[in-house]
Amino acid sequence: MEWLSDPQVWVALATLTALEIVLGVDSVIFISILSGKLPVAEQARARTIGLTLAMLMRIGLLFSITWVMGLTTPLFSLFGKEISGRDIILLVGGLFLLAKSTHEIHERLEGEAHGGGNSAGRRAAFGAVITQIVLLDIVFSLDSVITVVGMSDHIAVMVAAVMIAVGFMMVFARAISDFVHKHPTVKILALSFLLLIGVTLIAEGFHHHIPKGYVYFAMAFSMFVEFLNLRSTKKSKPVELREPVL
Repeated sequence: MEWLSDPQVWVALATLTALEIVLGVDSVIFISILSGKLPVAEQARARTIGLTLAMLMRIGLLFSITWVMGLTTPLFSLFGKEISGRDIILLVGGLFLLAKSTHEIHERLEGEAHGGGNSAGRRAAFGAVITQIVLLDIVFSLDSVITVVGMSDHIAVMVAAVMIAVGFMMVFARAISDFVHKHPTVKILALSFLLLIGVTLIAEGFHHHIPKGYVYFAMAFSMFVEFLNLRSTKKSKPVELREPVL
């Protein structure tokens, strides 16, 4: 336990926690958009379950570092690129994110509005939302763990960073979700962010590294511009997007 008195350990914990929070932004956005399809009474539970599953997956992967790093072993070649298990997960996840984001944008702008449905329908919707959250959590968690695994020699530090970051996101998840759903343009912008993240995942799967700093800067700058737009047009009535039920 002597490593607890090492200042470098605490610096690593702070750095990893900040990184996990940044890497978790896309998860929070995706969970917020999907949970918004559910009845209001179920939305908070869906967000909590989604973030809890993300935390458990990341911790599980951290305790399986040997297996995770083994996913980088090439399995076959495609278009002149060696493809590993990690690449396959990133490619499939990126394609799923592109397809899902495009579908969500279509449903909100041109899809048919549906009624509330019965309780059985709501239960099916809840299960479908959690299933989709789990699928994307797998991709986001794998990407996150591989990113941070080389930044500390202590597994306990990495686990603590994940738990602190997820706790932080749980505190602010409702505020983020409410803000996204209150402003239709922000919701479409958030879906556009997910399209962008899907493209970066596919690029990573083909070994074309896109520094995440560029992606997050673009997201932050777009949100800043949209914040200015909201401030200048706050008296106007926003358009109403369709909210399809699964």
